[in-house]
Amino acid sequence: MNPEVRVMQPSGRLDVTNVNQFRREVTDIALLKPKFLLIDLKDISFMDSSGLGALVAALKTIRTAGGELALCSPSDQVQMLFDLTNMGTIFKVYPSREEFAFRVGIKLKN
Repeated sequence: MNPEVRVMQPSGRLDVTNVNQFRREVTDIALLKPKFLLIDLKDISFMDSSGLGALVAALKTIRTAGGELALCSPSDQVQMLFDLTNMGTIFKVYPSREEFAFRVGIKLKN
């Protein structure tokens, strides 16, 4: 990825058991002031309201640092949660990393 883009790829569950660690990682990345934080959700098998809240907090944290947050590759369960909560209107969600790179005009490393 482009150095202006930081990527997180959490896996398993994004729920009450691990959102504090997720938030710390986002805060650490925000200190680097990337243009984009891309969170790749392809390996998230389950997300609850705590995970959704952590994504909203990440959005605020990255925006405060002057960057943009994008999500990609949501699993069916995560996409259903976004649809039920209308969070797809708040987040920029891309079907893949490649689509994100194409849309924002950056090149992926080979």
